[in-house]
Amino acid sequence: MKSKGEWTVYIVRCRDGSFYTGIAKDVEARIAVHNSGKGAAYTRGRGPVTLRWSESGLTRSQALIREAGIKSLSRSEKKSLILNRR
Repeated sequence: MKSKGEWTVYIVRCRDGSFYTGIAKDVEARIAVHNSGKGAAYTRGRGPVTLRWSESGLTRSQALIREAGIKSLSRSEKKSLILNRR
């Protein structure tokens, strides 16, 4: 049986100041992949990235839904989310 709640949604800030939102089981490992230049196409050439926000304990489905919701936010709404969750 699959364990529930093992996925994390995260927001990283790229070197150019932009935000990237993704999901992962192991966020630290995923950020290392982004910083190696082998992560998402968006983060290639924009590294290094730094973790700014995360929400864990989600199923894969919940994480994908949350990721899509965050990606639809404006930049100022993402900034607000980051600031209010610290």
